[in-house]
Amino acid sequence: MTTATASSPVTISSRKAGVVRLVGILGLVGGLTLLLVGGLGWGTVSSQLGEENITVAEDASFLAGAPVVGPFSAYAQADIINHHAMEASGGKTYAQLAQDDPTRPTVMTASLLRASLFTSILAFGVSAFAMGVGILVGLFGWAILLLVPGKSTTV
Repeated sequence: MTTATASSPVTISSRKAGVVRLVGILGLVGGLTLLLVGGLGWGTVSSQLGEENITVAEDASFLAGAPVVGPFSAYAQADIINHHAMEASGGKTYAQLAQDDPTRPTVMTASLLRASLFTSILAFGVSAFAMGVGILVGLFGWAILLLVPGKSTTV
């Protein structure tokens, strides 16, 4: 059976402590920057979608009638667009339709609209990822600053 022992203080030079403090400060600044840039990206995509005045179709499986301003409403609208396109084409995709099929332009437009909505969903995801990483990096920076001694070089 082993017994717990108190750890002895670790001494580091003031230069090394300064470098570690700098890393902590950079972590805080980097984390805040990522959080702000991610929030700016989210806000930009949301406002641009809002300016399009898109409303989720009333027959959508969820969020019917909601304005398309976020990832879930964008997905709901993309889903119902696909449903309508498949209904119009008899269940065929654009690539499966004959070139002279009269529904081909409708299915192509639906495909383009869905691609645009999925691009916005991806942008929301990247923004959320940047904000999450920003929070983590900032917390790591803060933790480093808490662990590094101020003027004393004994940890």
